[in-house]
Amino acid sequence: MRKPTRHRSTVVAGVLAGGLLLAGCSDDGGSTSAEGDGSCSPDEITLIGQVRNQTNPYEAAWLTGGDTFAESVDLEQQHLTYDGDSQRQQEQIRQALAGSGIECTVFNVLPNGDADTAPIVAAANEAGAFLVTQWNKPVDLNPWDGFDRWVAHITYDGEESGYLIAKALFDRMGGSGGVIALQGILDTSAAQDRFAGLERALAEYPGITLLDEQTANFDRAEALTVTRTLLTAHAEHVGGVWAANDDMALGAVQALEAVGLDNVGVVGIDAVPEAIAAIEAGTMTATVSSDGPWQGAIGLAMGYCAATGELDPASIENDDRAFFAEQFLIDQSNAAEFAAPELDLADFECGSLFDRATGPIG
Repeated sequence: MRKPTRHRSTVVAGVLAGGLLLAGCSDDGGSTSAEGDGSCSPDEITLIGQVRNQTNPYEAAWLTGGDTFAESVDLEQQHLTYDGDSQRQQEQIRQALAGSGIECTVFNVLPNGDADTAPIVAAANEAGAFLVTQWNKPVDLNPWDGFDRWVAHITYDGEESGYLIAKALFDRMGGSGGVIALQGILDTSAAQDRFAGLERALAEYPGITLLDEQTANFDRAEALTVTRTLLTAHAEHVGGVWAANDDMALGAVQALEAVGLDNVGVVGIDAVPEAIAAIEAGTMTATVSSDGPWQGAIGLAMGYCAATGELDPASIENDDRAFFAEQFLIDQSNAAEFAAPELDLADFECGSLFDRATGPIG
């Protein structure tokens, strides 16, 4: 099994909410120049990572991975965070694309929802910036549909991850009892697919009852509040909490501890350090790792290789331009292996960029 990654760099605290000063190739944001065909020198390249926030440990780890890659090529990653606000995300992208040197700029972006991906892709492609997106996109929108600057889209088999953690939870419960579910942002493929995985597992475990499900938008504080509310109605019957990410799972753990329910299984997704520690301590049952630091690094690495001309997006097979990446189930049997992971910079060499691809997005 591939070893997961360690956070090596320190996450930069500042959030760039306004315009960016981008290192320059040309001022023409509507067409590509000689540099735009993949002949940027390394010192001309600007690297930008955009996630929702840095309070979510998984997204903070994503940016840390990006910092590590940037450092390895003697650059710095600029951080953009939009706090789950789609309008703010689009505005940040627009402002970044209004700068100079766009054809030597690389974006590694977490779209807030599926509907946000199309305008980001269109704007980056028109301006000539290199773009990698992750997690969220409409099923009928693909990099090979005329988007020569959209290098790749990376996601994970959300149904499988939702299914794996559900099975781990149900087995811990002995195959019977009641569970509550905390959904993520409903307008995202990640949330929808993960919940489909829960439903698949429920069909296989007739002794398990889904007592209730509500969205907590991938947010710990919201999950704490939602879980408290659900426990008011279902405390006597809850044997497990299924959460669509670790941040919500950790909020659920707080709510359970507050009312003295210490024998309720809790599962999540992302393998953030707190979740792994909770699994080792027995307060969580399982999580799935998508390896946030690797995600933060790989998107920038793909764009960097395209910008320097070492990777031609048009020559990439469709199966690698929109693909599922490798993920790992973590429980008490292997949590120690994931407690201190580290980045292997060889994973981000131009000839190794697709080594974690497990198959095309179907």
